[in-house]
Amino acid sequence: MSEKQKLDSPKFYTNRELSWIAFNDRVLEEARDADNPLFERVSFLAITQSNLDEFFNVRVASLRKMVSVKYSEPDAAGMTPKEQLKAISKRVHAMVAKQYRTLTRSLLPSLRHRKIYLRTPEELTEAQRDFIGDYFHQEVFPILTPMAVDASRPFPFLSDGSMNMAVRLARPDGDGKHHDEFATVQIPGGVPRVIHLPGGDEFIMLEDVIRTFVNELFIGSTIKETATFRVTRDMGLDVDEADASDLIKEVQSQLKKRERGRVMRLEVDAGMGKRLVRYLTKQMRIDSDDVYPINGPIDLTFLKQIIKRVQPDPDAVYPEHTPYLNPVLQNQNIFDTIRQQDVFVHLPYDSFAPVTEFIHQAAVDPEVLAVKMTLYRVSSQSPIIKYLKQAANNGKQVTVLVELKARFDEENNVHWARELEEAGCHVIYGLVGLKTHCKLTLVVRCDEDGLRRYMHMATGNYNDVTARLYTDMGLFTCNTEIGIDASSIFNMLSGFSEPPFFHKLSISPDGIKDFLSDQIDAEIKEARAGRKAIIWMKMNSLSNPHMIRKLYEASAAGVQVNLLIRGICDLKVGIPGVSDNISVHSIVGRFLEHSRIYYFYAGGEEHVFLSSADLMTRNLKRRVEILFPILQDNIRVHLLQIFDLMWSDNVKTRVLQPDDTWKLVDGRGHPRLDVQEYFVEHAAAMNQELLPVPESTPAVTNDGQGMRFTPLQSPDDPGLGKAGTRV
Repeated sequence: MSEKQKLDSPKFYTNRELSWIAFNDRVLEEARDADNPLFERVSFLAITQSNLDEFFNVRVASLRKMVSVKYSEPDAAGMTPKEQLKAISKRVHAMVAKQYRTLTRSLLPSLRHRKIYLRTPEELTEAQRDFIGDYFHQEVFPILTPMAVDASRPFPFLSDGSMNMAVRLARPDGDGKHHDEFATVQIPGGVPRVIHLPGGDEFIMLEDVIRTFVNELFIGSTIKETATFRVTRDMGLDVDEADASDLIKEVQSQLKKRERGRVMRLEVDAGMGKRLVRYLTKQMRIDSDDVYPINGPIDLTFLKQIIKRVQPDPDAVYPEHTPYLNPVLQNQNIFDTIRQQDVFVHLPYDSFAPVTEFIHQAAVDPEVLAVKMTLYRVSSQSPIIKYLKQAANNGKQVTVLVELKARFDEENNVHWARELEEAGCHVIYGLVGLKTHCKLTLVVRCDEDGLRRYMHMATGNYNDVTARLYTDMGLFTCNTEIGIDASSIFNMLSGFSEPPFFHKLSISPDGIKDFLSDQIDAEIKEARAGRKAIIWMKMNSLSNPHMIRKLYEASAAGVQVNLLIRGICDLKVGIPGVSDNISVHSIVGRFLEHSRIYYFYAGGEEHVFLSSADLMTRNLKRRVEILFPILQDNIRVHLLQIFDLMWSDNVKTRVLQPDDTWKLVDGRGHPRLDVQEYFVEHAAAMNQELLPVPESTPAVTNDGQGMRFTPLQSPDDPGLGKAGTRV
C-alpha cells in the first residue's frame, strides 16, 4: 500500500457534517455555562437555532440532492450521502433535546429568578387576559387567514421558516354528523412573536394568544386539536452563470425560486397527535427521521426578542467594549501613515474606523485616481457604499466587485450593486463558476514621487456590523510588489487577464493550496534533517483532504503542528505514526473567531501569512481567495504573540480528542486566561502604537506545545504592546 493510499483511509477522517454538529454543540455548551452572563447564554442558545436552520437550508439540502440523483460515492470518512443523512438525524435529534433541556431547566428558571417571565395563557392574571384579548382582536385577528384543506382547497404552500398552526376540527354535515377536517393558520411574521404583557417583564408567545382565540376563526366548528409547526426548506441558489446574459437578473430570479425549495425538516409541538404528524409528514413528502418534536416554543430565536426588551442588570451581559483606534491612524492623512509603515488592525479589539476612513479619504483626496474593491458581505447601511459612491461622484475611477452569490446576502448585494451602478461605479460580478471571497481594496494615488498603490487586505468582510462581533485581521500596505499583484487580481476579475505569476500574493483557486503545500513540504524537509520544524495555523474550518494529508505527512515526519480551528475539523488527532504530533484547539466565546493565520518556522525565518481562505475545498478550488505575507517584522512578531495567547487560553478552549470529542482544556495549576476577555480588557489600557521593528526576530522556543510567551496578568506591565501582548 502506498503512503497516499494509507493516508486516504476513511478511518483517518471525520465526516464534515458530523464535525459541524460537534461545533454547534460547543456553541450550545456556552449557553449551558453558568459562568457566562445570563443574557449572553440566552443569545448563545438562539444562535444554535439559527445555525441549525442554515445547516438544513444548505448542507442537508445538498445531501438530499445527492440522494435524489442516486449519487452514492462516499466522502473522505467513507460515508455515503444516505448514511450521512441518517447520522445527522440521530445527532440533531439529540441536540434538539439538549437545547430544550437547557431552555426549560436552566435559562427560563434563571430568567424567572430575575423576574423575567414567559407566561402560558393559564398563568395570566385577569388584567393580562383582558390585554391579550384586546391585542388579538385589534392587532392580530384582522391579518389572520385560516386555510382549510379539502377537495377544492389544496394544502397551502408554507415558506421557509414560517410558523404555522395545524388545526384539527369537527364540522357538522347536513345530516348532523361531524367529520374531522384539517386547516392551517400562519402565525403572522409582521407581528412581534413575543408579546410584552402589562405587569413588568412578562411575556407571552403570539402562537399562544392565537391558540386561545382560534375558535373565532372557525365559527360553527369544534376545535379538537391545535399544534404549531415549522418547515425548513432547501435554500440553495442554483445560478447557471454560463447561460445568464445578465447575472443580476438571474440571481433575482433564483431568489424567488429558492423560496419554494423542498422541505428538509419539520419541527412540531411535542404534544402534536400522531394523526396530525402523519398527515403533515405526508403533505411535506418527508420521512419520519425529518420530523423533530419540540418540547417548548418552536424556533429558539424568539429568545432574542425577550432580552432586547428587558433592561439588563450589568452582570447579565458582557461588559461594554470600546474598540481601540491606533494613534498612528488618528487625525492625519492615512496615506502618509501607510507610506511610513505597514499598519495592522486586529478586530474587534481595534476599531474598524480606519478601514472606512481609508475609503473616505480615497473618495475626497484630489490625488487619488482610482479605487478598486471586492465586496462579499456589507451591512444594510454600509458607510463604505456611501464613500464609494462619493468617490465616483468626485470623478475617481471606481471599480467594485460585488459577489452576488454570497449565501443569504444575495438580495442585499443585488441592491448595493444597483446603487453603485447608478452612482457611476463600474460594478463587476467576478468569474464564471467562482465566488469571489477575497477581501481586497486597491487605491491608486498620484504622490509627489509618482503613482503609488495603497492596499488594504483582510481575513474578513467589509462589514462594519460584524467587525464588532468577529475576530478578523487586516493589513494596510503600499508594498510595490503586493501592489502589482493587487492590480493583476483586479485585471483578472474585470477582464481576460491571466497573470503568469504573482510576486507576493497567493491566489485561489489552486494557488493557495499549492503554496501552503510547498511550505509544509519545507517543514517536512527540516524535520527529516533533524532540525526544528513547526507549523501553526488558525482557521474557521479544515476539511480539504489534500491539506489534511499534508498535515499528516508533516506530523509523521516530526513537525510540531498546532491548529486553532473554530468550526469543522475533519482531521483526527492521536493516530500513532500519523497525527500524534498534531494538536487541535477550538475557541468558542464572546466573539466569533474568523481570522486565518498560517505560520511556518522555516528554519528560523518564521514565515507568517494571513488569508481570506479556510482549508476547505470550496475555498481552495471554487473561490477567488488571497493569502498575503506579513513582511514587517514588528507586525509578524505581534501576530505570533496573538497566536501564543490564543493557544494559552484555558477558559474557552476545547481540545480535540482521538475519539472526535472535544474537551475543555485543563487549566488547573495555571493562571486563568480567557483570551478574548484578555484582549478586551487590555485593548484600551495598553499602548496601542505599533512596536518598533526589532533588530532581529526572536526564535520560537518549543516546549512541546509550541508556546512562546506568557500571558500578562497586570495591565500595568511595561512589557505590553498592542492589544496586551508581551514583547
